[in-house]
Amino acid sequence: MQTPGERTASYLEKNRFDLINSWMAKVIVDMNDPYKDFIRINGLLMLDLTIACSKQSHVDEEHLRALAYKVSLERIKSNANIGDFVYNVTLGRSEIFQHMPRMGLSLEELAPVFQRIDILFDRFLYFAVHHYTDVKDRKMSEQESLIEQSHKDKLTILGQMSSSFVHEFRNPLTSVIGFVQLLREKYPSLEYIDIMTKELNQLKFRINQFLLVSKGRESSRDRENFEIGLIVEETLEFLYPMIVDLNVTIHCDVAPSIRLKGYPDEIRQVMINILMNSLEALSSCPVKLIEINGTTDGDRLILSISNNGPPIPHELMSTIFEPFVSGKELGTGIGLYVCRQIIVKHDGWIECESNDVRTTFRLGIPTRVTSDENQLDRST
Repeated sequence: MQTPGERTASYLEKNRFDLINSWMAKVIVDMNDPYKDFIRINGLLMLDLTIACSKQSHVDEEHLRALAYKVSLERIKSNANIGDFVYNVTLGRSEIFQHMPRMGLSLEELAPVFQRIDILFDRFLYFAVHHYTDVKDRKMSEQESLIEQSHKDKLTILGQMSSSFVHEFRNPLTSVIGFVQLLREKYPSLEYIDIMTKELNQLKFRINQFLLVSKGRESSRDRENFEIGLIVEETLEFLYPMIVDLNVTIHCDVAPSIRLKGYPDEIRQVMINILMNSLEALSSCPVKLIEINGTTDGDRLILSISNNGPPIPHELMSTIFEPFVSGKELGTGIGLYVCRQIIVKHDGWIECESNDVRTTFRLGIPTRVTSDENQLDRST
């Protein structure tokens, strides 16, 4: 006499193709799925495992795992929705369970068979989804590594280019700037001398920006104590011709007592980069406003620079601090990257928020200046 499990297996075997046809008629299938023809084959293999499981008192996990891994790889290669896959598998289990009352067995006889089949499908989903997730995570990690390596390769090339560029242009540029300064002193009313000075300083600024990227390492200089308010003031003086030319209103409120310990020339570079971006963003606005606010939060400087220009495109927000990413037609995409590198070197953070009302760059840097150092500075 057959056991309930053997009777279940015989029934499933006899109705194998009716079951698979009914199952396949309900599954979600993407017509562009290159593995769509395998869905029926995999369903039949799952039915074979179900038949074997009905006869036995345990689940054949070795074969079940192999099938689950095979199917999960096909789902990954087809870029299928994992939710659709889980739904399709659950349909197969439901289809089998709907047939079980037709076997003429009592609920008491069906219960252990029902439980084994239920465990079989649960284990299959567990193996498949777990494998799917692991492979996806590995692929994502590999892609991130490739992107990171690509960035490093680009920076290496940029560093080599910058080094050559700086050697070729920096020395003659310094000489030209020196001679222009001599001309200014000897002929203070000489026409266009101010324009020449401004353009040469801009060129020097661009060269220094590339130089910062090419170095990419911690400075061997000693950190200095300096006032952030003075750095902001010097930056506004440097950009004053551009501010006047664009007719931009500047509101500046930076507490004069805030002092940092770091590299003032690099923090000045951050200020110049952000403010120049702000000024360029305001070029087409009828009313142009930049607000600079500096306060302390415990032992950290919080500095924000806001402008009322157009918002940064949403698709750029997550990558604006990455190298070679720019929303400007002729932008190099290294200005904000340099800012982040400098701020991170100072153990700080930098972020950006942008909407239709304003765009704000906010950064935080540890002050690091002790009361003893402050008093020593003041006494000297």
